[in-house]
Amino acid sequence: MMMLLAQEFHDIAPPVNYSLVPPWVIFVAGLIVLTIIGLAIWYGRKLFRKEQPAPSPRERALAALSRIESEVEKIAPYQFSIRVSDILRRYVMEQFDLPMTRQTSVEFLNAIAAAANFADEEKTLLADFLNRCDLIKFARYEATTADSRLLLDEARQFVRGEALVPA
Repeated sequence: MMMLLAQEFHDIAPPVNYSLVPPWVIFVAGLIVLTIIGLAIWYGRKLFRKEQPAPSPRERALAALSRIESEVEKIAPYQFSIRVSDILRRYVMEQFDLPMTRQTSVEFLNAIAAAANFADEEKTLLADFLNRCDLIKFARYEATTADSRLLLDEARQFVRGEALVPA
């Protein structure tokens, strides 16, 4: 009887593949779809991301002057005058396209005497600033921290474009 029951059961048949598309095609299609989705997201983020505008020469100069302000007490007035002068000269060169870094103070002041880019107050302020720097750098004037602060204030005032405040 046992044998009769065993004959009624048949072996299990293997699964039948009903797909008309081979599995590797499905894998490749999925990979392509995921790549397209990834590229769309990447380009979309790049397209809608706000580009940070490059800072203007004025903003760069004011930032450099703010950074150096914390070093007024630490740096010798001679070195401080050189650094502030370099910042201001770079600003004038970038903002007004003048070769201030390749000229002496006297040459530069003569060049801007007739320039329409500068108001009389700005010319006066710049001349005062450059004369103070030259006095410290070349005449070896014994400058103090107060002189360094005055140079910094004049440089900042010139960069901001503020009118000359009478002393």
